[in-house]
Amino acid sequence: MAFDPRPKRTTRVYAKRLFNNYFNYTFLAGCAIAGVLTRQIWIPLVGAGLETLFMLYAPDLWPVQKALDHMMDAEDAETAKKKRDLVLRALSRADQVRCQALLTKRAEIARLAGENPSFEGELLRRELAKLDMLVDSFIDLASSSARYREYLDREDVAEVERLSRGYEKEAQSGSPATADLAKKNLQIVMTRLERLREIKEFTDRAGGQLDLIENSFGLLADQIVSMRSPDELSGQLDELIDGVDAVRETAREADRLLGSGTVTTT
Repeated sequence: MAFDPRPKRTTRVYAKRLFNNYFNYTFLAGCAIAGVLTRQIWIPLVGAGLETLFMLYAPDLWPVQKALDHMMDAEDAETAKKKRDLVLRALSRADQVRCQALLTKRAEIARLAGENPSFEGELLRRELAKLDMLVDSFIDLASSSARYREYLDREDVAEVERLSRGYEKEAQSGSPATADLAKKNLQIVMTRLERLREIKEFTDRAGGQLDLIENSFGLLADQIVSMRSPDELSGQLDELIDGVDAVRETAREADRLLGSGTVTTT
């Protein structure tokens, strides 16, 4: 099944947005004030009745939902941009350049898709949302990968391996008391080595996935002008998203090993 990145908004979401806005508050306050000033109780009662009818039926109206979707999509995009900029500022200069290059390629793909008559309206909007998701995933993976690379750089793997050999030898040839302690230390050191290997595996997989996204965006920019169906684009993007999800599972495991609890999962 193709992945659909569009938010699933319910009637309740639309109703909440319709009620909690400046214009609705102004209408309700105006009716209440008019009733107080004129001493006509029917004015706020009529206002309350109109508000009730509006909230009962408006959230289910397609034109209202479409207008609210455009508004909330713009707000979601702005929120995502702020989050993206925050993550980008924490990256190294090289990673920032890499991420900005992908953002530029995303804009190029969007422009070319808009010029292709096969991509119209809702279909284009859905695929562009997937591109945005992949860009954000790219930045998140770049950030996580950089963090784990820094961690690995601080760890002296050769020294940990030397310790494991020493404890193993002591466990086999030492006295009963020292051998017992050596076995406990060996178990801890081996656990550290396993953790370091798994974190290294994540950085390798993340690096490969980042390369795959970059190369795929370049290929899409070359292909999209001649695509005859949005399904061709959708299939490639869905495959990339599946790959990102698989790497994120490894990221969550690496994060658990580090005990930091800071890996991005959205």
